[in-house]
Amino acid sequence: MTDAFRVAIEELAEQHNKQLAAILETYGRLHELESTVRSSDGMISIVVGPNGRVRSIDLNPRVYQKLSPSELSDAITTLIAQAAGEVAERTKELIGPLIPDDLPLEEVFGADVSLAAFLPQPVEAVE
Repeated sequence: MTDAFRVAIEELAEQHNKQLAAILETYGRLHELESTVRSSDGMISIVVGPNGRVRSIDLNPRVYQKLSPSELSDAITTLIAQAAGEVAERTKELIGPLIPDDLPLEEVFGADVSLAAFLPQPVEAVE
C-alpha cells in the first residue's frame, strides 16, 4: 500500500470515528431527555423521559377532593401527552442534523428501536 493511500485511508477512518463519536454522544443525550409538566393549579406533576416513558406522577392529596376520578384521569392523560410531545420535539432537534432528509425519524427512532443496530463499528487503524 502506498503512503498516500495509507494516509487517505487513515484520514477517512479518523473522520468516520469522529462522526461515530458525535452520533454516540447525541444518543447518550437522548437517554437524558425528560420533560416535567404541571397542571395549571400545580396539583398534578408528571415527568416523562425518552420514548414517552412516564418516570413519575405526583399528586397533591387535595386533588382527590377537587377532581372526580374521570377528571383526574383525563388531566393525567393530557399532561402525559404534553410532556411526551415536548420530549419528542427535543429528540427531533437533537437527531435531526444526523438523519438524512429523506429518512423519516419514526422509522429510525420508533418504539423499542436501538441506535446500535444502525451503527457501524469503529474503524481500526491500518498497520
